[in-house]
Amino acid sequence: MSRVGVFVCHCGHNIAGILDVPELVRVASLHAEVAFAADYRYMCSDPGQDLIRSAIAEHHLDAVVVAACSPAMHESTFRKACAAAGVNAFRCESANIREQVSWVHQSRPQAATVKAADIIGSVVEKVRRNSSLEPIRLPLSRRCLVIGGGISGLHAALDLADAGYPVVLVERQPSLGGKMRQFSRSYLNLSDGEHLLQERLQRVEAHPQIQVLTRAQVREVAGYVGNFKARVVRQEADGEVDFAFEVGAIVVATGWDSYPLGKLADLGGGVLPDVVDTLTFERMLLQPEGPRRPSDGRVPQQVVFIQCAGSRNAEGGVPYCSKVCCMVVAKQARAYRERVPQGRACVFYTDIRSGGKGYEEYVQQAAEEFGVLYLRGQVRRVYEADGKVKLLGEDTLTGLSLELTPDLVVLATPLVPSEGAQALAQVLHISADAAGFLSEAHPKLRPVETLTAGVFLAGCCQGPKDIPESVAQAGAAAAKVMQLFSQEMLSQSPTVAIVDGELCAGCGACIEACPYGARSLSAVRPIAVVNPALCQACGACAVVCPNKATEVVNWVAGQILAMVGEVS
Repeated sequence: MSRVGVFVCHCGHNIAGILDVPELVRVASLHAEVAFAADYRYMCSDPGQDLIRSAIAEHHLDAVVVAACSPAMHESTFRKACAAAGVNAFRCESANIREQVSWVHQSRPQAATVKAADIIGSVVEKVRRNSSLEPIRLPLSRRCLVIGGGISGLHAALDLADAGYPVVLVERQPSLGGKMRQFSRSYLNLSDGEHLLQERLQRVEAHPQIQVLTRAQVREVAGYVGNFKARVVRQEADGEVDFAFEVGAIVVATGWDSYPLGKLADLGGGVLPDVVDTLTFERMLLQPEGPRRPSDGRVPQQVVFIQCAGSRNAEGGVPYCSKVCCMVVAKQARAYRERVPQGRACVFYTDIRSGGKGYEEYVQQAAEEFGVLYLRGQVRRVYEADGKVKLLGEDTLTGLSLELTPDLVVLATPLVPSEGAQALAQVLHISADAAGFLSEAHPKLRPVETLTAGVFLAGCCQGPKDIPESVAQAGAAAAKVMQLFSQEMLSQSPTVAIVDGELCAGCGACIEACPYGARSLSAVRPIAVVNPALCQACGACAVVCPNKATEVVNWVAGQILAMVGEVS
C-alpha cells in the first residue's frame, strides 16, 4: 500500500479565488492511499517546496501529488523537491486544477470544486501505480551546425565558437553575408551596413573553431538531440562533394527573400523598369554616383515610396505585416534626400508601424528634418503613358484623388521565407506556419526552440524582423546550444513507449504512426523496437497497435482504467 502526499496550491487567487481549497484537502485525505494532505498559498515557492520535503520525511511518503497549475509550468520543480527528499522523481505527479478547472469554471465554483476533487483523486490513483524510474543517459556531440550565413548565422556561429565549441557554418550562396551585404546603411545610427558586416566576416573566416562551407546545402539529417548526423552537399566546379558531420545541435538561420515584383503588376512591378523594390533601391544607394533611373540612367528628381505593397492583403499578397518596412522606407527616403538634396521624396502609407526604441522619433525626423512627404493614402495603379510613369491614388484623409508623375517608384514589398525553407523544414523534421516561416515551439515561452529537440531558430527564418532583433535571437539560440553542451551527458525522460515482445506481431502500424521516427522493426526478430532518445511519449503507437503490445511507461492501461474508475 502506498503512502501518498497531496499538496493543494492556492496559486494566489487563481485557484483559491474559485475553488474551496480546504474542501479539496478534506476530500483528498479520505482516500485510503493518502497519508498526508495540506495546502499552501504558493507550492512552487521555496517554503512550498520545503513543505513537501518535510512532509515526506515526517510522514514517510513514497509518492506525491501536487494539485496546482499545468505540469508544463512546475512539474520539474516539484519532482526535484521530491528527489531531494528521497522520493523517486517519477513518483510525483501534477494535478492541473488551474487551467483545467478554476480558470474555465469561474462562474460555477461549487461544481468546479467537485471536478477538482475528482481530478486529484484520479491522479492519486495514477501515481500510486507509477514505477520508480531513472532518467535515460545519452552521449553528446559538442559540435553545432549553423545553417545560413547571414547576420544571424554569423552571430550565432561566433558566439558558439568564442565559447570553445566547434561550428560548421553552411551557406548556399557563394559568399557569406546574406541580404545585409546589399544594405547601404542601417537605420537609427546610419552606420554603413557593409562595415558592420565586414568585421564579423573577418572574424568568422579567421576563427579556428568555425568550418565554413559555401555553395552548400543540408540534404539529410538523422538522429536526435546531441547526436545528429548531417549530410551536407557542396557544389564544386566538377560536381557535388558530400560532407558528413556528427553534431549535437542545429541553428537554422536561413533568412528571407523579397516578395516577387511580378506579382505586383498593377503597381508596375515587373512591368515598368522604373518601378523597383526596396532591396533594389538599397543597391542604387550604394552606387558612388548615387541612385539612377534604370530606364535612362538619370538622377530621379521625384521618388514615390509605396508601403505595404503586397502585404497586409489576404487576396492579392500576404496577410501579415513585415514589421521592418516602415523603418526601411524612412531610412531610404532620408538617404535619397541626402544624395539628391533637390529631390522630392513622397511616401504613401496605410499607417506607420514604428515600434522600437527611437523608431518613432526616426520616422518623425524623416518628415520634419529631411522634408519627406508622408501621405496617408492608397495607390490604385502605376502605369506608363507618353513615356512617363503615372501613379493614380487617393488621399484617404481627405478623400481626394491623386495623380503623380514620379521619376522612380519604390515598392516596400513584404519579407517572405527564403527559397527552400520548407524543404529544409522537412529534412529537419520541424514545422512551418501558413506563410512558410519556420515555427517556434512556443511564441512566448520557447521563442528560439522548435518542437524537435536540439534544433533552434535565429533571425528571419522564423518571421520578419530587423537586424537588432535578428542578432538578439541569434544570441539566444547560441545560448540555448551552450546550455545543452554544458552537460556531461544528455538526460532523457524515461517515460517513453515500450513494446511487449510476446504480443507484438511486427505489423509495422506503429512505425507509420510515430511522428518522431522513434519506431522501427528489430533486425533480430520481427517485432517493433523503440529508440528512447527520439520517443516523445505521445502515445500514437499505443493507439494504433492492434495487439495492445505497446504502452507508455507510467501511462499503462491499468493506470488509465483506475483513473477513469475514480471519477466515474
